[in-house]
Amino acid sequence: MPIWEMLNRQDHGSLRVSRKSDAQRHFAQIVPAEFLQAAPYYAILFTKHPDTGAFYAGVVMGLEPDENLLVVDDTLPDYRPADLERRGFFTTPDGIAIDRDDPVFADPAGQTLFGIDGEPALALRRVQQALHTLEVGLSESDALIARLLSHRLLEPIDVKMEFDDGRSLRLDGLYTISLDALHALPDEVALDLFRSGDLQLAYAQTGSVRHLRTLGRIRNARL
Repeated sequence: MPIWEMLNRQDHGSLRVSRKSDAQRHFAQIVPAEFLQAAPYYAILFTKHPDTGAFYAGVVMGLEPDENLLVVDDTLPDYRPADLERRGFFTTPDGIAIDRDDPVFADPAGQTLFGIDGEPALALRRVQQALHTLEVGLSESDALIARLLSHRLLEPIDVKMEFDDGRSLRLDGLYTISLDALHALPDEVALDLFRSGDLQLAYAQTGSVRHLRTLGRIRNARL
């Protein structure tokens, strides 16, 4: 059980946050506002929460747990999902809390949270933005998924990869938007999806699935 501390510059003025722990994240949740930013770099897919069975969207960054194939020199592609940016930080009614035991705080060479003037530094401002993105976006994500399910647009995706070392990997529990089902919708429904922005998100998600092949190529090249 994490022990939370309320973030403040008096107690945490020298605290640093690092991105090195991204290397152990193979999947990160995203919300609809992130789809267009994430799609050029990551495969966006849907999965179910293991406890509730509820769908949520996320980006695939590795093919096995604790593996991020996209991290190079502790850095991800141009877009870093809000779920990674806010790791170790939580929103409470009283402000921002932190889990001091989270690995993001373990690197003494990380970025400072507060400037010498005591104001939030760039790293903390990014965290604040990420927390806001998730706070607003989680309900939007639930609403989007409810609309997709109401039109029966989500379907399981079969992902199996073969590698030069003879191993094979199968990714289970992932879902995508069905283009066949999408294109079969009545015109008035498709128009509603277009006007709401859902259609743009659907094409961004389905187009991003191609990045799974990129992950396969990276893993094969590292063998």
